[in-house]
Amino acid sequence: MAKIIPFKAVRPTRDKVSLVAARSYQTYTLEERESRMGYNPFSFLHIINPGYKYHKAISGKERYNLVRNRYLEFKEDGIFTQDEKPSYYVYKIVNREGHVFSGIVAAASSEDYEKDIIKKHEDTIEYRENVFKDYLKTVGFNAEPVLLTYPDNTIIANIISEVQKDRSEYEFTTTYRDTHYLWKLDDPELVNQISSAFEKIETIYIADGHHRSASSCLLSKDLKSENDTHTGNEPYNYFMSYLIPESDLRIHEFNRLVKDLNGLTKEAFLIKLDTMYRIENRGHSLYKPTRKHHFSMYLDGEFYSLFLRKSNYEFSDALEALDTQILYKTILRPILGILDVRNDTRIDYSHGKNDLITIKNKVDSGEFQVGFGLVPITVEEIKAIADSNLTMPPKSTFIEPKLRSGVTIYEF
Repeated sequence: MAKIIPFKAVRPTRDKVSLVAARSYQTYTLEERESRMGYNPFSFLHIINPGYKYHKAISGKERYNLVRNRYLEFKEDGIFTQDEKPSYYVYKIVNREGHVFSGIVAAASSEDYEKDIIKKHEDTIEYRENVFKDYLKTVGFNAEPVLLTYPDNTIIANIISEVQKDRSEYEFTTTYRDTHYLWKLDDPELVNQISSAFEKIETIYIADGHHRSASSCLLSKDLKSENDTHTGNEPYNYFMSYLIPESDLRIHEFNRLVKDLNGLTKEAFLIKLDTMYRIENRGHSLYKPTRKHHFSMYLDGEFYSLFLRKSNYEFSDALEALDTQILYKTILRPILGILDVRNDTRIDYSHGKNDLITIKNKVDSGEFQVGFGLVPITVEEIKAIADSNLTMPPKSTFIEPKLRSGVTIYEF
């Protein structure tokens, strides 16, 4: 049922791909961006931050137009070239821990997104959807794939494995010590096999990139309404995605840090917690929870284990069984007074790739008063939320792989 098609990617030349590829813009500090752009004229950051050339911060429509100009300049200078035939792109990442992600970069259908064949598990913010839609409409390309996941499929896995026996088109290692590989797959027979295999998959899930998916869908509607000869086959009916099997996903937890105890003393706070949790003081020993509905807490120089008293909590649906929701409903909202976990400045998050020492250090420094550790959410929980048309609380998952921008570019 899923329509996943090949496309003619715009890509860096083999000799420059490692110089072009960039992390998501927001992940760089100002100092990192300045350094990378100052020493690397080929970085994709020059395209998405065109104000650097004029030593000026530029935003809105003016920035979008300049992004378009920088992109065209990269094409004119031969840094980017477009493939002649629609292709799938087998993409493998081996991260510094040795975990391997293997999947396919392809174009996914916006209509499938609308019809809930491609399912989501996070809320999106309308303002951000429209801002990115306007950006895409002006620049005319997308350079960062949405991460989609599908049930493990033998046919697709065998093709990916066979393709990877040949020399890759790209092989480069980042400063994060992740190694990236790309193979172009344009053999008609294999293309048809992959397309047919995806058509037999009933549901695909968004792992990361909910706003990009929503914005691409809005763009599709806009351009469709402006095109009197719309056929449904135009590139704007699709968005670039990286599709990997569910078994390849790595999901980390997002731990919580809170700046104060909402006016409570330590003792009063612990007494309130006792209603919903069995509490054990673990002292100075680092305690990391290993089971669902168990949490770690760091408070006043000591670790605690919190075991949910299940008889006092109602597991009414997939959302209510989610640990991030349980923490919100039993501690953050009723005891610590945090109603809006997305916007309240008293709460912050640390993803699980950072260890518990991060929480300990931030509490010990006085920046926060209490920290909570969680276990990672599973693929099955993500699917249960999406299948029930529910949405997770913000910062419920930190999902890998994280792709680089500028390696494959989708034009519409």
